[in-house]
Amino acid sequence: MNASPDIRIDVWSDYVCPFCYLELPAIRRLEARFADRLQVVWRAFELRPEPNPTLDPNGEYLNTTWAQSVYPMAAQRGMQLKLPPVQPRSRKALEAALFADAHGRFGPMHEALFRAFFEQGRDIGDTDVLCAIAGENGLDALALRDAFEHNRYTAQVLDDEQLAHSLGISGVPVMMLRTADAPWQEAVPVRGAVPYETLEPAISELLEGLAR
Repeated sequence: MNASPDIRIDVWSDYVCPFCYLELPAIRRLEARFADRLQVVWRAFELRPEPNPTLDPNGEYLNTTWAQSVYPMAAQRGMQLKLPPVQPRSRKALEAALFADAHGRFGPMHEALFRAFFEQGRDIGDTDVLCAIAGENGLDALALRDAFEHNRYTAQVLDDEQLAHSLGISGVPVMMLRTADAPWQEAVPVRGAVPYETLEPAISELLEGLAR
């Protein structure tokens, strides 16, 4: 990664949000297309933190949302998602991703957490499951367990969420696009799982502005 990328995208997402997973391929394409000129920063956002109730996996809301939105979008993007049998809290999964980032394995762990939940139906709110996923992706499972026990990454999750709320973000995925040195107030918000074909021109336009 270039020490000074031209464009930065901060992405707030949650591992229990199917639309966040559906957006991942588009972001990966952007990274490949713009290479060192683009920096993507993933940020934590709990959709249903304590004490908010989690959703009923057998309830009408989830089943309707998946039937009307998630499954059609997944088919369109060539992805195989299925409605998970559980709806866990996501803070530990977000902490596990930060642990992976600190150990140089964010990319593999990031994708593995989404895949575990939305393709394999694993309970990513469970410490044992998260430690197993870490071990499967080249990380020290015992070290992750220790990080959980000492809340080493909790503050970072909460900081990301506080920043999101200060920017008016109340749901995910949300991407904030800006030139690398621009303040937050100049960032362009992009909400939802928008296609690559929408994002690529927006990034190109920002780069053209820099060239003027």
